[in-house]
Amino acid sequence: MTKRPQNQHGYGDIPQPIREDGAGATDLGPRNICRDLENPDMFVPPKTDDGRIPNLKFSFSDTNMQLYQGGWSREVTVRELPIATTLSGVNMRLTPGGVREMHWHKQAEWAYMLLGTARITAMDQEGRNFIADVGEGHLWYFPPGMPHSIQGLEDGCEFILVFDDGSFSESDTFTISDWFAHTPKEVLSANFGVSENAFAHIPKNQTYMIQAKVPGSLESQMVESPYGNVPKSFTHNLLAQKPITTSGGTVRIVDSTNFPISTRIAAALVEIKPGAMREMHWHPNNDEWQYYLTGVGRMTAFAADETARTFNVRAGDVGYVPFAFGHYIQNIGNESLWFLEMFQSNRFEDISLNQWMSLTPQKLVQSNLNVGPELMKALRKQKWPVVKYPKF
Repeated sequence: MTKRPQNQHGYGDIPQPIREDGAGATDLGPRNICRDLENPDMFVPPKTDDGRIPNLKFSFSDTNMQLYQGGWSREVTVRELPIATTLSGVNMRLTPGGVREMHWHKQAEWAYMLLGTARITAMDQEGRNFIADVGEGHLWYFPPGMPHSIQGLEDGCEFILVFDDGSFSESDTFTISDWFAHTPKEVLSANFGVSENAFAHIPKNQTYMIQAKVPGSLESQMVESPYGNVPKSFTHNLLAQKPITTSGGTVRIVDSTNFPISTRIAAALVEIKPGAMREMHWHPNNDEWQYYLTGVGRMTAFAADETARTFNVRAGDVGYVPFAFGHYIQNIGNESLWFLEMFQSNRFEDISLNQWMSLTPQKLVQSNLNVGPELMKALRKQKWPVVKYPKF
């Protein structure tokens, strides 16, 4: 039997489930030490954690990667994260020229460009079309049923897609190749007014993603519709939007008020600086679906009835907070923690614990919590989504 190295609890650099107050004991059995190192606050929970809150995070690294000519995709749905019933997500990469084929969904599609550039196309029910190039920090949104496509440009692209249904899977997509493959050629001939020979080489099955040549300039690819352009843009440059800035970081909020087409998904892009935190708050309108972009942090959710649980999060993770759960997110790393928080809603709404307390009669707050003047004087009537106090 292999002899294990020693540390203060008897086992070297191997973490053990023993809290500073002495609670716990060594774990000598079979275990995934790499996972324990990634999740220190799940392996040794804070003393304030209590109760049986279900899992509220899942990593894209643990999903099934689908590889195609032209790129790859992977998804997190209720299959991977059962608590996440309101939204699902797809992480996708397209090579230079790679095409996510012409398709549509029953669900609304909201997207954030992580890397590179892409060309998107769409058409609405009035025959008004939309063709645009998008880069890092841009969003796009396609309402349910709206046909569209995505193609990587010179440097390819990677993006996160979010759909307003936790059960949605990319395999549920309606694709043009799939429909052609499952339609008799005589029907295609009658529909388009050409001979059946015109369809001799159509795909026999759904292609989903294909490798094509990098398209020409946007100007060279424009197609003019006799019905004009769509009345509301399908894209929005979120990174160019002026942020709410505090001592702890920045927040950019996007919903139907500043991105009018996005009527079913609202979001915020949050930066938490080292040592700062997304303040204690909750959302009064819907569940929160998170996607972590950079850094490492911990998120604690309070579920009422004396229950709370802490989760460690890092780039590539999906987090989830059910409706009205109180929660906060702390940056525990040395670089800024960036993440998206998204909602199945047309509006972004949150309630600040600090602001609520400051706008409630002081004596009532003091009697509820048995606190004194120090806390009461520190309360703020203005909401600070991200906070950092150097002395603390």
